[in-house]
Amino acid sequence: MKEQFKITINATRKKVWETLWGETTYPVWTATFCEGSTVTTDWQEGSKVLFADGKDRGMISVIVRNIPYEHMSFKMLGELINGVEDYTSENAKKIAGAFENYTLTPDGDKTLLTVDLSGLNLDQGIMDYFTATWPIALEVLKTVAEE
Repeated sequence: MKEQFKITINATRKKVWETLWGETTYPVWTATFCEGSTVTTDWQEGSKVLFADGKDRGMISVIVRNIPYEHMSFKMLGELINGVEDYTSENAKKIAGAFENYTLTPDGDKTLLTVDLSGLNLDQGIMDYFTATWPIALEVLKTVAEE
């Protein structure tokens, strides 16, 4: 599965980047997916990332590439279930190896944000949910970044 979502934001790449990954702004735009969303990482290439829902469930990733204000790439490794890292269950194997890439491209005084998801092997219902929810999350991100 490969999905791509794009949005043009009336803000600099630096502002969009800080809104994407900021400690106070990340939970705002990702609440569209799940209220109480958090991310735990040091944002360095090669570092583990825990994307959680506030109830100790979520995804485990690694930062493959981090070019500040330009590109962030996450490779999915497994699932977080009740605070326990799972790399071997069927569900964990369905997301392992998938990528979530964020590319910020200057567009005059605006920024084009492109989110590429590839390699996900999820049930159709979950894929439909993501396809419907990503554009909403990006609109929230846009609103926050343009404030």
